[in-house]
Amino acid sequence: MALALGGALLAPGLAQAAGTLTVALASDAESWDPIDTFILDWGRVGSNIYDGLIQRTPDLKLQPGLALSWEMLDDNTRIRFKLRPNVTFHDGEPFNADAVKYSFDRLLGEEGGKGPQQANYTAIKSVEVIDDMTVDFHLGSPDPVLLTKLAGYGAMIVPPKYVEEHGEEYFNAHPCGTGPFKFVEYTPKVSLTLEANPDYWDGAPKVDKLVYRFIAEAATQVAELQSGGIDIATLVPISLLDTIKADSNLTVESITGPNAVALRFNTKDGITKDPKVRKALIEAVDREAIIEQILQGNGKPIASFQSSLSFGNDPDLKPIPYDPDAAQAALTEAGVAPGSKVELDFVGSDATFREVAQTVAAFLQGIGLDPQLKSYETNVLFKDVIPNGKTGDLFQMTWGGWTFDYDNTAYLLYHSGQYWNPYDKDQTLDDMLEKQRNTYDQDARQTILRQIADYVADQAIEMPLYNLNTIYAMNKRVHDLPPTPDIRFRFNGVTLD
Repeated sequence: MALALGGALLAPGLAQAAGTLTVALASDAESWDPIDTFILDWGRVGSNIYDGLIQRTPDLKLQPGLALSWEMLDDNTRIRFKLRPNVTFHDGEPFNADAVKYSFDRLLGEEGGKGPQQANYTAIKSVEVIDDMTVDFHLGSPDPVLLTKLAGYGAMIVPPKYVEEHGEEYFNAHPCGTGPFKFVEYTPKVSLTLEANPDYWDGAPKVDKLVYRFIAEAATQVAELQSGGIDIATLVPISLLDTIKADSNLTVESITGPNAVALRFNTKDGITKDPKVRKALIEAVDREAIIEQILQGNGKPIASFQSSLSFGNDPDLKPIPYDPDAAQAALTEAGVAPGSKVELDFVGSDATFREVAQTVAAFLQGIGLDPQLKSYETNVLFKDVIPNGKTGDLFQMTWGGWTFDYDNTAYLLYHSGQYWNPYDKDQTLDDMLEKQRNTYDQDARQTILRQIADYVADQAIEMPLYNLNTIYAMNKRVHDLPPTPDIRFRFNGVTLD
């Protein structure tokens, strides 16, 4: 059943009216509340409905959003934000300091504790309203990445009156922010329709309507792009790149982005409990061959779970080399019997990674193991199986690294008790992670972050596979959309033929 505030949803596959931009996303975030999800597809929608105090440009620079300015005070224990005046939420409610305080009290309170975003903002001890257009953030601990995080999903500002009057469940399906586009209609698993906000503080969008269609199959996205059913495909299989490039109406972007892809290990149970076995499995897989043959060169090798754009990346840290003979010898030394089963969990709708998983399985079979592939629906794997520690021996993890700082990857994946760390409790690692968070000295942070990457590689907590290029395809009728490494587009400047 469609959930609507007004307007009509265009039928999927039909030609779109002039002024309508249609974008395909791989998944429906299921809740459009900023504090409920980490999924990148949420950001690709939410960035057009909501604003944060700070924005990040496509070239990764921070700039004013709902805050005109900010300054660090009291030896970096307080941040004062001067807010943008004369801004209203889509329901007509005024944006002010009370809205900022409400949004962060909610994020850091009981409601925020139900989702994964709260962990990004725990350095904020309290938010104090100074006057209608001024707020102070009091910090309980240092966080050198906090300003970047304030441009992220969880820090989007929500309308207090709207949320309180309608309730959480309604808000999940009827989002309301201050952004360039306003909610019109949501059909779960099918589509979300937005319309231009003519009163947007940064100028009204140049397209009348923005339609997101949820299409999990990459080949279907491409077919819809070719037929004109969508204007932008965000899930593009490598195997169809040449087909898209051959179409005179379409164009492909393939640029270095933040997405790192790895197979993480169950370090608690089974044969992968042993770090020697984990290293052997890494040695057994030719990651360079995967990049060249499956990704067709649209990726780069990685030694740690981050891209070359990430602060903390160490170019001198080299991947564990492909050496199947050494891998087989290590398994024998570790007492792993030939034919031992190894389960590999992955997202079934990810066509490219399915091929990667099959190739990894072939390499593991080559050293005498019996790999078992198990596919999951996206939300089941990432909202249930992984955080609740119900994975097999290896499991797919694609991490967007949205802050472009290794802290946001390393802390959330490796620190004890974190949502994405169901298996490991390592005090040495915890101490390093906390130490780099407790200083604003960027040189010191970089040194520690590189030490963390080296330690994780030595413990073989995951099998780093590759940094996948950010790839998307679009109709050439779309103009004025700058290349965006994380595909977190803001469409208010886009024009259409």
